[in-house]
Amino acid sequence: MAEEIDQTLPLPDEYPEPCEDVVNGDEEEENNKHQSLKCSPNLLQMLKAAESRRTPQSRDREEESGTEETEAQKTDMQIQFNDQKHEFNKRPANTGRRSLSRSISRSSTDSYSSACSESSEDESSPRDKLQATSKGLSDFCIKNIQQAEFGRREITIAEQEMPALMILRKRAGGEKPLAGAKVMGCTHITPQTAVLMETLSRLGAQCRWAACNIFSTQNAVAAALAEGGISVFAWKGESEDDFWWCIDRCVGAESWQPNMILDDGGDLTHWIQKKYPSIFKKLKGIVEESVTGIYRLYQLSKAGRLCVPAMNVNDSVTKQKFDNLYCCKESVLDGLKRTTDVMFGGKQVVVCGYGEVGKGCCAALKALGTVVNVTEADPICALQACMDGFRVIKLGEVVRQVDMVITCTGNKNVVGREHMDRMKNGCIVCNMGHSNTEIDLVSLRTAELRWERVRPQVDHVIWPDGRRIVLLAEGRLLNLSCSTVPSFVLSITATTQALALIELYSAPEGRYKQDVYLLPKKMDEYVASLHLPTFDAHLTELTDEQGKYLGISKHGPYKPNYYK
Repeated sequence: MAEEIDQTLPLPDEYPEPCEDVVNGDEEEENNKHQSLKCSPNLLQMLKAAESRRTPQSRDREEESGTEETEAQKTDMQIQFNDQKHEFNKRPANTGRRSLSRSISRSSTDSYSSACSESSEDESSPRDKLQATSKGLSDFCIKNIQQAEFGRREITIAEQEMPALMILRKRAGGEKPLAGAKVMGCTHITPQTAVLMETLSRLGAQCRWAACNIFSTQNAVAAALAEGGISVFAWKGESEDDFWWCIDRCVGAESWQPNMILDDGGDLTHWIQKKYPSIFKKLKGIVEESVTGIYRLYQLSKAGRLCVPAMNVNDSVTKQKFDNLYCCKESVLDGLKRTTDVMFGGKQVVVCGYGEVGKGCCAALKALGTVVNVTEADPICALQACMDGFRVIKLGEVVRQVDMVITCTGNKNVVGREHMDRMKNGCIVCNMGHSNTEIDLVSLRTAELRWERVRPQVDHVIWPDGRRIVLLAEGRLLNLSCSTVPSFVLSITATTQALALIELYSAPEGRYKQDVYLLPKKMDEYVASLHLPTFDAHLTELTDEQGKYLGISKHGPYKPNYYK
C-alpha cells in the first residue's frame, strides 16, 4: 500500500463545464487409491509438514509424525485427510491431472475465482437457488456463496496494487463524504471493482450491483461481496435473459431506491429509463466510464431526455491515457494466449481502430513480432498509425491473408459477414471494445453455419466447406471475458470514478444541470499524484516566475479543461 505523502496535489477549487463534444463413493475410493500409490516418501513428508503447519503442535507431536509416515507406507500408502473428503465429493469425476494438486490444500481445491478455472463450474443458472450469507443476508443472486473466502483473498491481492483507493479510504473514511448515498452500479465484477465498491462503502455509501458483461464476472469475488453485505446479482456465463433479469432484480427492489448510478456501458441507465423512469426523480447523478455509455448519454442530452447531471469518466485523461492504453496493452496478449495458445511471431494481424485501446494493442502485438495492419476512419488517428510504423488499410484488402482480426472501435458491424466469408481457415476474431456490436454476430446465426464450442469462451464457426474461424468470447470484451487485467491501472480509473461520485453527491443543488460534464484537469492530476509514491517519483515544483510565464498556477492544473 502506498504511503500518504505531502506532495499529493490538493482537490480542485473550480468545477467542470459541460462537455462539448460429482464423484460416487467407489470412484472416489479408486481415485484416492491411484493417487496414494504414486506418492513418494518425500511427498508424504511434505504433506505431513503441511498438516503440521495448519495447527500448532508440540515438538513431541512432530516426532510422532515420522512414525505415522512409516505406518502409512506399510498400509499401501492409503492417505486420506478427513477434512478434505467432503471437498472431493463435491467435485466432478473427470478432474484429470489436477486432482492430486487440488487435494493438497483447501485453497487450491476451491480457488475458482480466476477467469479460466471458473469455467469448470456448473453452468446452470442460480436464479431459483436459495442462498444466504453467514449473517443471514439473502438479497443477492450469485453462483455459490461458499466461494466467499477465496474471493476475499483475490480482493486482498488487488488492494495491494490499488494504492489510491487505499489512501482515499484513510483520508476520507472518517468524514464519510458518501453518507446517505445509495449507489447502484453495473460494471465488471472483478477483484478490482470489488475494491472500488468496498471503498464506497467505507466512505459511507450503500451499494447494490449487477454485471455489465455476461462473461467477466468472477464468481468467487461476487460471493465475497455478498458475504460482505453488498447485494450482488451476477455470475459468470449468464445468458442474455439472465443479464437483464439481474439488472431488473438490482433495480426493482421496492425497499431500496438509488440516488446515484455508476454505469459501464449504459445498460443500467437504459433499463431504468425504460422500466423505472420514476427513479430519475431521486437521482443526484450518473457516472459513466465507457465510450458506449457516453454515446448514449450524449444522445439523451441532445434529445432533451437526460433528467440528471452525468459525469463523463471515459474522456478523462486518467481513463484515456492509462486504462485504455496500458490496460489493453498488457491484457490483450493474455486473453489471446489463454484462449488459443497462439504463437504471435510472424502472424499477420489487423487491428480495427487506432484510438488509445488500438494503440495499446498494436504496441503489444508488434513487440512480439506480429505484422500489424490498422484500419481507421479518422485521418488523424490514421496518420498516427502510419508514423508509428503500421500500415493503414481497409479490412477487405487483406482479410484473406490475416491470422487475427481485433476490433477496438466502439462502433457496430466493423467486421461483417462479407469479411468473415473471405477469412482464411483458423482466423481468430475477437473484440477489445466494450460492447458486442463490433462483430456482426447476427449474420453468423444462420442454418448453414455450425457453431462448435471448443473451450470456454472459444467457438469455432464452421462454413459448409469445412473452413472455420475462431471466435472469442462471442464478440464481447476479450481481456475481461477471457483473462484478467492489471489492478494498478484500474486503480487509476476506479479512483476517478469514486471522486466523480463524491463530487456529484456532495455538490450543492444547482451547480450541475441536466447535462454531461467532464471532470476538471485538477482532479485528473490529483488522481495521478496519488499513484506516484508507488514508483518513488518526486515532482518538480514550478517557481512563481515559471508559473507566471506559462500563465498557470504553480500548483496546477497544468492542462486546460479541453485537453484530452
